[in-house]
Amino acid sequence: MILYGWHSVKAALENPARKFHRLLATENAVHRLAESGVALPVAPTLADPEEIEALVGPEAVHQGIVAEADALEAPAIEELAPTRLVLVLDQITDPHNVGAILRSAAAFAVEAVITTTRHSPEASGVLAKAASAALEHVPLVTVPNLARALETLKDKNVFVIGLDSSGDTDLATVPLRAPLALVVGAEGKGLRHLTRSHCDAVARIALPGRIKSLNVSNATALALFVAGGRIDQ
Repeated sequence: MILYGWHSVKAALENPARKFHRLLATENAVHRLAESGVALPVAPTLADPEEIEALVGPEAVHQGIVAEADALEAPAIEELAPTRLVLVLDQITDPHNVGAILRSAAAFAVEAVITTTRHSPEASGVLAKAASAALEHVPLVTVPNLARALETLKDKNVFVIGLDSSGDTDLATVPLRAPLALVVGAEGKGLRHLTRSHCDAVARIALPGRIKSLNVSNATALALFVAGGRIDQ
């Protein structure tokens, strides 16, 4: 995969689990790497911005640095042993939204983010840039069947809460316990019926204003704040 942007590449370079093939950087970026004290697993190749842009596209904010590396190995869902909080994404396809969700997951100490093999974005440079280094800190677990994955979590004594604007009750009032899985649906569609049927409860986030819904990444961050604070009490 191709990683670009300062925070994404620097975090990947600091991750011993990453295997690198090539590191391209402008002269300024090379100096910045030297000043940061990052140990480089591969020597950087000097490149001008146009060479980097040819790799990542004209719209990418690459900040003069790009790396070619193997994707990180992710644990199978059967190998997970949640003790506090995991996050499950039900066919959220926008890499920018998934990246932002991963960033929130890292901020709120989520132990894993589970998504589907199909109808979800690859762990691409776009996703990694939106995640701002979180891809290196939160395992991204992919499963072929989400309903079966939720049952696997339940077998591990995980309490599964679906989040949907049509939920029966306010998340802030649902009795919660750890380990907890929060299941988030795609914008517009929300949770699929089959996904809802495999949740222990479906809750909404009660908002006081005239607008009653949020962007999925913002809603997820708020849900992690509400639920995480309650299970830690």
